Amino acid sequence: MFTIGDFASLGRVSVRMLRHYDSIGLLRPAAVDPHTGYRFYRAEQLRRLNRVIALKELGLTLGQVRVILDDAVEVAELRGMLRLRRSQLAAQLAADTARLTGVEARLRMIETEGRMTSQDVVLKELPAVRVAELTGVAPSYATPDVSPVIQPLYPELFRRLDAAGIVPAGPALAWYEPAGRGESVVVHAGVAVAVDPSAAPDLAVVELSAVAAAATIIHHGSMDEVEVSTQALAAWIEANGWRADGYARELYVEYCQDEPEKGVTELQLPVVRA
Repeated sequence: MFTIGDFASLGRVSVRMLRHYDSIGLLRPAAVDPHTGYRFYRAEQLRRLNRVIALKELGLTLGQVRVILDDAVEVAELRGMLRLRRSQLAAQLAADTARLTGVEARLRMIETEGRMTSQDVVLKELPAVRVAELTGVAPSYATPDVSPVIQPLYPELFRRLDAAGIVPAGPALAWYEPAGRGESVVVHAGVAVAVDPSAAPDLAVVELSAVAAAATIIHHGSMDEVEVSTQALAAWIEANGWRADGYARELYVEYCQDEPEKGVTELQLPVVRA
């Protein structure tokens, strides 16, 4: 048999951890000296210890691990536990990926501060346009709040247009306005159409008014990384004596749903002289 120190070394765990496993009934020593209280373990107990470590690394609690190792759980229940853990890990991965994208965008933003940007801002008129739209409400203007709201709207929008036999008359576009409560934002996902509103009963068909002056900039890549372009646009507006006067629009010159990194978007912000 092995002392607790030797067994801990073989199992690549701490003595403190083995004592904890003993106290909760997860891994009892093979023998305990009645006089000294020293714990002793057999080699075959390494198999149970290795299973404990493997299940812990999956994110299961020690209570769940004990139930599984003691065969007190049905196969269907074990499958459910692992599927739940898989869903939790997938959600965590998605959240971490979004945070990583945000950090990278912020780093690029910081690196461009104080230097001339390679992006050109163009002042232009925006013509009136008729659009078919779907809307949703996002908690705020922040990209991590807007993206999951707007992304599913476009596939549904195009599905309904196709069902109604309506062919888009121009590129897709989006615009945003306050929802009237807190920081919430109404997200509009639209596409230019040349039909009467009655032709699309499952969609709202609205008129976007012409804009006399809008500061515009072309953003290349995913909209999850739009902050750099947005900052460049804001800096130009301020430096050239303008101020925002209306709701921001996004014109998707090249809409790439499956490959967003290839997208080309014109950011449009109505402005007036400050």
